[in-house]
Amino acid sequence: MALTAFSYYAVFQLITIATFTQTAQLPPTIKPLVMDREPSVRIQCLSGSMIITVKDPPVYVDGLFTGMIYPKGLSKNSSCLSEYRNHDGPLKYKLPLRSCNTMPQENDDGGIEFFNTIVLQPHLKLVTDLGRGYHVRCRYKSREAATKPTIAAKLANPQAFTSDEIADRSQYGRSLDNGDESRNEIPMPGCHMKIFSGGNIAENVKIGDPLTLVVNIDRQDIYGLHVTDCLVRDGLGWGEQRLVGSDGCPTDGEIMGPFDYSTDRASAKVTFPAHKFPYTASVYYQCNVRLCALADPECQRAPTCDSRRPKRQAEGKVEEDEGHPATIEVYSGLYVNENAEVIDGDDEVLKEKTPEDAICVSQRNFAIAIAVAGLILMLAVIAAVLIIMARRRGKTISNSGSSIYSGPYTNTAFSHSS
Repeated sequence: MALTAFSYYAVFQLITIATFTQTAQLPPTIKPLVMDREPSVRIQCLSGSMIITVKDPPVYVDGLFTGMIYPKGLSKNSSCLSEYRNHDGPLKYKLPLRSCNTMPQENDDGGIEFFNTIVLQPHLKLVTDLGRGYHVRCRYKSREAATKPTIAAKLANPQAFTSDEIADRSQYGRSLDNGDESRNEIPMPGCHMKIFSGGNIAENVKIGDPLTLVVNIDRQDIYGLHVTDCLVRDGLGWGEQRLVGSDGCPTDGEIMGPFDYSTDRASAKVTFPAHKFPYTASVYYQCNVRLCALADPECQRAPTCDSRRPKRQAEGKVEEDEGHPATIEVYSGLYVNENAEVIDGDDEVLKEKTPEDAICVSQRNFAIAIAVAGLILMLAVIAAVLIIMARRRGKTISNSGSSIYSGPYTNTAFSHSS
C-alpha cells in the first residue's frame, strides 16, 4: 500500500517537471540586432558646431534603433551624450566645436581644423562588438569662419569680439587718434593662441608636463597687445578656473605665472605645468587680447603684478576709452591625461566581457537539463526506497521460522550415577 502511494507521488512529480520544462522553453521576446551594411557617416560643418548624420545604423528586427552617441570618454555626460529609443531613420547628432572634447588645430595655411572621436553604441548601457567609433573633422578657412558670433552674442558682450570679427569689422576699427580721420579705418590684425609642448603643438600631454601658451597678433607697426582675463574651462559647463585677471596679472601663481611680452609687443607667452579637471581629460584656455597703439607709451609697459592691481590702474587710469581698439577673444585646447598609464579606448559605460572559460547555455537547453536532472534524482530516490522496503520484508520472513533455546545446558551422554 505504501509503495502504491509513493508511485502516485512519483507520477505527480513527473507531471510537474514536464510542465516546468514546457514553460521554461518559452523564452521572453528578444529582438536581435540586424546589421546588413556598415553605417555611413556624413558631416556638415556649421558655425560653432558640426552636424553628424549616421545612415544605416544597427537596428532591431523591427527596423528601429535604440542606443546612444557620445564623444569618446564622455559616455556619462548628459550634455554631450544623446540617447535614441526606437528611432526610425538616420541618426543626427550635434557636436559643439568648443566643448565635449572637440579640439582645434591651426594649420600652416592659416586654416583651422576641429576634430573629435564619437562612439555609436546600439545599446543604452553596454559596449558591444556592434559599436563603432568615428574620427570626425571639420576644416575652416579661418578661426573666424568656425566660430562667428551671432548678433545676440555681440550685444551681450560688446567690449570683447572674437577673432572672427577682425575681417568683418576692419573698416569699423576705433580711431587711435581722434583728430586724424585718415586712420579711422585701420584694419585690425589677426590674433592667435597656440599651446606648445616640447616645441610642437600640444595635443596629448600628461599632468605636470611643461606647456607654453603663446598669444600673438599679425606683424605690423601700428598695434601692440595686452593679454587679460584668461581662464581654463572643462568644456562641459561644470567648472572653470580664472588664471589671469582683467589687470593682466595671474590670480594664482602656482597654476600660471605672468606673461612675458616681446619687444615689439606683438606676442606674449607664459610657461606652466599642465593641469586638468579631475573628471575629464579636455581643457580649454581662453584669453582676451586688448590691442593698443604702439605710439602710446602705456602700450610698451607690461602689467606690474607686485600688488593685486597694476600701477597704471591703481593710479585711476581708465583702460577702456574712446581711442582704444576692441578687445579680441582667443582660445585653444588640448588633452591632459593622468600620470598613470592610460588605456586607450576606455569608456565609462559598462563593458560586456566574455571570459575564455565561460560556458554559455541557451535557456531551452538549461530547462531540459534541469528536468532530466530532477527525473534522475527522483528515480534514484524511488530505487533507494524500494531497496529499503525489500530488505525489511526479507528480514521479517527469516525471523518467523527461528527459535532460541535459553535454558541451562545439559549433556545426557555424560550423566552417570555412583
